Amino acid sequence: MKNRLERRYGHRHLHFITFSCYRRRPLLSSKRRRNLLLKILDQVRTRYQFILVGYVIMPEHVHLLISEPKIGTPSTVMQVLKQRVSRALRRGRRGDPNQLSLWTEAPGAAESFWQRRFYDFNVWSHKKKVEKLAYMHVNPVKRGLVADPKLWRWSSYRFYQFREAGLCDPDAEFT
Repeated sequence: MKNRLERRYGHRHLHFITFSCYRRRPLLSSKRRRNLLLKILDQVRTRYQFILVGYVIMPEHVHLLISEPKIGTPSTVMQVLKQRVSRALRRGRRGDPNQLSLWTEAPGAAESFWQRRFYDFNVWSHKKKVEKLAYMHVNPVKRGLVADPKLWRWSSYRFYQFREAGLCDPDAEFT
């Protein structure tokens, strides 16, 4: 079967990216895991120099709205982000008492943390950007995790609504 996935880079579009935990398991169900992912996302953003427009971290998947990075491609960013998160979570499995042991918080967790692929939708207009941000921010409400988007701390919603600082703030000059 021929691979039909086609990524479109180099057009200066934003990228609405969705990636999932292995078999859509809720491997990001703990606050500590979601916080770690945001911390690593901030580090990867600095290293690869992309603009973070918005995000939401759900228990089994993540949505990002980013620019094309100055270093590499969105595919490079996703590879590095997913590797760094899974490696940080696996450290505790090796018995190193100095490392943050988060992997053990998910009993029966699979050897793989992430699904191999990710979904990438090019966002080329202001209207689409607003649509994707709204979709991300209401996701925790639709899933029944919270009654109001302002109650979900692992999204860019509070930054947009209240200019509240968090673990990984969107780039204000682009909002």
